[in-house]
Amino acid sequence: MIDRNIKRSLGQMMSGVQVVGAAHDGVARLYTSHWVTQVSFEEPVLMASVSPKHDTHPLMVASGVFGVSILAADQITEGQYFSYPGRKFRHVAPEYVEIIDGVPYVPNSIAHLRCEVFDRIPMRDHELFFAEVTATREGRLGEPPLLYSSRLGWRRTGEGAREKGRSIRDELLARLED
Repeated sequence: MIDRNIKRSLGQMMSGVQVVGAAHDGVARLYTSHWVTQVSFEEPVLMASVSPKHDTHPLMVASGVFGVSILAADQITEGQYFSYPGRKFRHVAPEYVEIIDGVPYVPNSIAHLRCEVFDRIPMRDHELFFAEVTATREGRLGEPPLLYSSRLGWRRTGEGAREKGRSIRDELLARLED
């Protein structure tokens, strides 16, 4: 159990929301995650943290492939649906799943990423899947992404944090020249 103060602090962390899906032997499962991240600038490599208790985990292991659907801010319904085990909803919303080249994705997402696993590292209660992005399908790239924090809940991205027309990077580089 996580200490209350640690949990409150970690709960402030905001992450993008994705739906991760895998299929094997005719079975497809998906789950909502905010624990998918790019881990390299030089290579198209992602890391996904997955609970071995989740029904998607064995499909990812067996197939060696998973899909990532990056959700838009207006896809809270899809995010909420896949945040529960499929057995709870008895897979009643097939309209939230499309299969492309054998991999399940959420339709109308910002983008779809096909990921091929090249390494797995077991953790205490999750397993980290490292995968190369081998294909993408652009969707609604101009839409704001859906965000999540365990303390603040579902959020949408807002306005930029920098002052318009100001480049802090350029200001710092100018200071170096002085």
